[in-house]
This record gives sequence, structure tokens and C-alpha cells, in this order.
Amino acid sequence: MHTRLQPLRRALVLAAALLSLGVAHAQATWPTKPIRIVVGFAPGGSTDVMARIVAQQLTETLGQTVIIDNKPGASGNIAASEVIRAVPDGATFLIAPTSVETANPWLFKSTILPSRDLAPVAAIGRTQMYLVAKPQLEVKDARDLVALARARPNTLSYASAGTGTPPHLACELFKLATGTAITHVPYRGAAPALQDVLSGQADFVCDPGIAFPHIRTGKARLLGVVSAKRSPFFPDVPTVGEQGFEGANLDIWFGAWAPKGTSPEIVARLSEAIARAMAQASVKSRYAELGAEPVQVGTAEFRKLLADEGALLEKVIREQKIVVE
Repeated sequence: MHTRLQPLRRALVLAAALLSLGVAHAQATWPTKPIRIVVGFAPGGSTDVMARIVAQQLTETLGQTVIIDNKPGASGNIAASEVIRAVPDGATFLIAPTSVETANPWLFKSTILPSRDLAPVAAIGRTQMYLVAKPQLEVKDARDLVALARARPNTLSYASAGTGTPPHLACELFKLATGTAITHVPYRGAAPALQDVLSGQADFVCDPGIAFPHIRTGKARLLGVVSAKRSPFFPDVPTVGEQGFEGANLDIWFGAWAPKGTSPEIVARLSEAIARAMAQASVKSRYAELGAEPVQVGTAEFRKLLADEGALLEKVIREQKIVVE
């Protein structure tokens, strides 16, 4: 009996050795051709600029050209669909805000489900959001804004980058945390939303960082940070939570995903390369121009971040009955 099993054991050992060699070879040789990063937003926006900064670093680190392919539309769903359909050979990846996985499934009628159809790689950065009011509004912080909103329900308005966008969801979290009734006015992007606050057409906005120059010149008033911690750009400004309203915390995270089925070894190598990019002083400097921070968040931690954020945003979307028309 023992003699009969020996050939089988040898075959199994040989198969395991060949598999190990194959994995090691794939890890050692990848990438063997240019890499395409699909971005779900137009050139010039925060997601696109971050992706281009990362692409430049990856080109240097991996020794292959990394190109950006912009596929804007449906809050990143069009780009996600493109990557889901791609061959999982390590040549195509997605860079997007985490909302493509954590909010879009509850906002859009779509057949794609990124948590099922994509493989998280790593986070590539984050921006905090800032409660920014028009200068004419007689409030100096979030406490004043809440007192005014409670005294005059449904008379104040806030602008957003569009229904279902992270700035919109952040303001809805603020309303839930403070028990206030405030009218939402959606715009086509963060820039026009901010512009109407600056001109006095809307009272405030949950801003993703583009208001910094106006805050510094006094053309807009920073009332608080809609985050769990203070901003490195405005360290003296308390968070909304520190002002007594816990639960109004929503950062905009950005990350990279691979098509489902991509080799774990390739995912690990890309995650390591992204971590190396995030450690570069030049990346920190260029991110700061966007009001953003590079982060070193690997695959396992990124998965947890996505799960936690998804649970939070599903709750606020359902409770506030948010629907994308």
C-alpha cells in the first residue's frame, strides 16, 4: 500500500512546487506590459489629479508605463464597470473615491456591485470635509449654525456637489447629528456649489478642500471640520464632534481596485508600490495643493475601511431617503 502511494505523493509535491514557482514567477515578472488606470471622473478633478500623481510614482517604481484612462459618469460607476469587465491580468485597475463601493450601490439602480466584483488594493489618499459658510451668515462656528437652524427650521440652505456625492452625504450626516431641518440645493460639482455660497445664494457647504483660499482671505467662514480629527491645514479649528455634535464624521477616501480574480501576489505588489509612493515627500506636497493627505493603508485595512463606511452610508441614505434621479 505504501509503495502504491509514493508516486501519488511525488506527483502532489511536484504540482505544489510548480504552482509555487508559477506564483513566484508571476510576482517577480509583473508587470510585463503597460498598466491602465481607469478613473471615473473628468481630468482636472481631485480623483484625476491624485491618480496621475500615483501613476507617475508607479511608473518609476514598477518600470512600466502607467497610463490614465478617464471614463467619467454615474459617480464612478462607468469606470467601475469597465474594470469589472477587464481581464484580471494585472494590466487594468480602478482609482476612485470609496463612495463607488460604499454609497453607489444604495443610490443607483445598477447591476454592478463593486464589493463583489472588484478586489480592493489600497487607499491612495483622503480629504477631509469642512463646514464653510457664506460671510454674511452671522455665525462663527458649528454651534451657532445649529442654534440658527433650530430657531429657523427649513429656512437655511446648503449647497452640495450633487445628490449622493460625499459632500451631500456629509451634510446629511450633519443634519442627523444635530437634529436640524435644512434645505439641500444640489449643483453639478463642488466648484459651482462653493461659488453660490461665496455669492450668498446658499448659506453653507460641506466643502472637500477647494475653499481653502477663500477661507484664508476671509471670503468664506470655516465653522468646523466634518471629520473625526482636526485638519492638518487648520489645526486650530475644532471638529464638529468637538463642538458637541458626535456622528458628523465623513472623510472622502480614494483608493485602487483590481478586477476580481487578479492574482493576490499582483495585488500585494501593487499595494506595496502604492505605500512606497505615499511615503514620498513630493507626493505629500502635491497632495497638499489639493487639500488632501497621502495615506499608507494596505489591502486588509482598506477592506475594513470600506466595510465600515459602507454600513454608515447605507444607514444615512436609507434614513434620509436619498435618491439619485
